[in-house]
Amino acid sequence: MIYEQPQKSVYIKTMGCQMNEHDTEVILGILTSLGYHEVGSVEEADLILYNTCSVRENPERKVYGHITSFRALKEKNPSLVIGICGCMTQQKLELENILQKLPHVDLIFGTHNIHRLPELLDRAASGERIVEVWDQGEDIIEDLPVQRRDPLRAFVNVIYGCTNFCTYCIVPYTRGRERSRDAEAIVEEVRALALDGVREITLLGQNVNAYGKDLKNPTDFAELLHRLNAIPGLERIRFTTSHPRDMKDPLIEAMAALDKVCEHLHLPVQSGSSEILRRMNRGYTREDYLELVRRIKNVIPNVNLTTDIIVGFPGETEEDHQATLDLVEDVGFSSSFTFLYSPREGTPAAKMADQIPEATKKQRIYELIELQNRISAATMAAEVGSIRDILVESYDSVKKTLLGRTKNHYQVVVEGPEHLVGEIVEVRITRSLTWTLRGELLGNHSSAVC
Repeated sequence: MIYEQPQKSVYIKTMGCQMNEHDTEVILGILTSLGYHEVGSVEEADLILYNTCSVRENPERKVYGHITSFRALKEKNPSLVIGICGCMTQQKLELENILQKLPHVDLIFGTHNIHRLPELLDRAASGERIVEVWDQGEDIIEDLPVQRRDPLRAFVNVIYGCTNFCTYCIVPYTRGRERSRDAEAIVEEVRALALDGVREITLLGQNVNAYGKDLKNPTDFAELLHRLNAIPGLERIRFTTSHPRDMKDPLIEAMAALDKVCEHLHLPVQSGSSEILRRMNRGYTREDYLELVRRIKNVIPNVNLTTDIIVGFPGETEEDHQATLDLVEDVGFSSSFTFLYSPREGTPAAKMADQIPEATKKQRIYELIELQNRISAATMAAEVGSIRDILVESYDSVKKTLLGRTKNHYQVVVEGPEHLVGEIVEVRITRSLTWTLRGELLGNHSSAVC
């Protein structure tokens, strides 16, 4: 008589950026090929895996708190495998802390060797404590399985790593040097996604603008966009993140000319002070950034600009802070991801003099958030009365409403039937809320409410 091997379960927690989210999709793809299925609680799991982030201190503290609490689960179920991967493990000091403070963790690997998970997990499951963290990635591994969480939208890596070495940032030390994927591999992946029903892709990289510089046959990101725009079935192309220093005219012109490339640009400024930007090693001045924004808006009038801003960087004066507020008002970002500066061990900024008191940082970020909320509300209100196409992403069966996004990334809620999920529909914006818009369907769909 033949008995089926019981399926194993995994609980995976993802912290951090979209790159980590896509890494998790790859990890789940590998685990699915090994017979695992995802569960929603640690109590159900045969494998608990935390995919970690090191950009800020708070997520790291959460990792230690959560995984310390899993010691009781391990005592109750000795065959349970607990693992940590991602950016935390790439930092030497954090790796030492994990080994010392979390002795019940069985499996530790980094950002460069996800493809080795089957072998590492097999060894960990047999009782061996596995620690394998590579300082650098080797050749890019293509054709790894991916377990996508969204049937309509997909992440696609185009470049790994970063060589900008901003003085506050740990990413170059956790993700390694810039390594571009071969253009043919990217095109083939996106073509396959489109054939599988994916309507929208988001191209990922710590700095997508640097794509292609390191290839044997150099290309650039604008050329890649032209090739992807020609793929049948694909409707929308987004990308993140762009470094202002590398945002050149060919890319701006490609955004304007290509019908599938969305008019949304996430362009982290980090500070509105040229002196702070110099201390951050950003490679541009306040004036450079404002001139870039002027060129972008001139070529793409409907562009939606969003940004990242760090408050309280070492040496930041009240004048520097005011310069940031002034820049935010001048540019009119629809939204900003704002962060209190958090020292990262191993970065130059962590050793700088003139560290800013926490109370001062909090006061400044409150001022920035208040300003941004006012600008965001005005930006959303200006959309009322406009007619937009939205890609419908989901359906709320209780409220009988659809949720979708415009090409310039505004979130819109409309009443409508579930069968429109995955379709691009025309809507009129009727009302603005803080972070979303309300609208009504136009055309043949307007009366087809379930």
